[in-house]
Amino acid sequence: MKSVDNKSYKGLQNKIICGDTIDELKKLKDNSVDLIFADPPYNLQLDQDLRRPDNSKVDAVNDEWDQFSSFSEYDQFSNDWLTEVKRVLKPTGSFWVIGSYHNIFRIGYHLQNLDYWLLNDIIWKKNNPMPNFRGTRFTNAHETLIWASKNKKSKYTFNYQSLKCLNDDLQMRSDWIFPICNGKERLKKNGKKVHSTQKPEALLHRIVLATTNKGDKIFDPFLGTGTTAVVAKKLGRNYYGVEKERKYFKAASDRIRKTKAIDDSYLDTIENNKSKPRVPFGSLVELGILKPGTSLFDAKKKINAKIMADGSIRYKEAEGSIHKVAAKIIGTDSCNGWTYWHYDLNGSAVLIDSLRQKFIAEQQI
Repeated sequence: MKSVDNKSYKGLQNKIICGDTIDELKKLKDNSVDLIFADPPYNLQLDQDLRRPDNSKVDAVNDEWDQFSSFSEYDQFSNDWLTEVKRVLKPTGSFWVIGSYHNIFRIGYHLQNLDYWLLNDIIWKKNNPMPNFRGTRFTNAHETLIWASKNKKSKYTFNYQSLKCLNDDLQMRSDWIFPICNGKERLKKNGKKVHSTQKPEALLHRIVLATTNKGDKIFDPFLGTGTTAVVAKKLGRNYYGVEKERKYFKAASDRIRKTKAIDDSYLDTIENNKSKPRVPFGSLVELGILKPGTSLFDAKKKINAKIMADGSIRYKEAEGSIHKVAAKIIGTDSCNGWTYWHYDLNGSAVLIDSLRQKFIAEQQI
């Protein structure tokens, strides 16, 4: 990982920059990033310290970088960086932004004016939120994320099957429950938080897993202490980030340097069925990859079916597709014939699915 000041970098792979995000965005090429995650200033408009009932001070967001003189100034800032972000986002990419009730609706307004296509709003429900010490409002127990594509026709990545697996084989919903960042993950210096709004890695893990693939390029225009880059590095994605505040930049640099990537062999995600090219078994027969009269076996070679000229197979009185005949043999309503039937290769029983995968790979070269 390289951490460099704003004028000394070439390219944007696995680097973080200390500089102004709009200035740095203008240096990036059009359509160059697969995913952008943004955690911009929330413009919380805190005009006084927050205190607990015992009068101790709450470590709230009162940093100078979160302060704007007016809503119009914040709107102009938002429109400027959102315009540049859209330019660098690939047509196949995803854009994510997180915020609170103070800013997320204003950002959504700008997104639609700039012709982004909103895909989902996600509620991050915190199971350990900070209480409302004044007792004058509901406890703020959630933040809102907006997931958008570059435009209405964008073919974005969505790893549906992986998300379903992550959620015990249930469809992933738009309400996510994670704790706020605390414990060992929370960066501290001299007992105090390094950053007031550090996001939990679990939140970014889900976003990155859902909407990118291994090797994709991820950009964070408000990097903070580097959570996006850390998760990207762990999951085998390329990262690039910009952070204006030097103390956060230094903390992110150290954190990223200490992060170890997950072994590449464990990073593959489950393919979405819709993304798999469909190859009829008959195509293998037509192309001569498997010839009529060839025997197909079960794994133990106890069943011996024959391939017919029309791509059907026959075993005793059973005749039909590789799926239909396999299902009849094992006594079920359905069966994936690709993973049931084998052919003989130099004395070994090899799944016919290997021929399908080889055929698909050759078509994609």
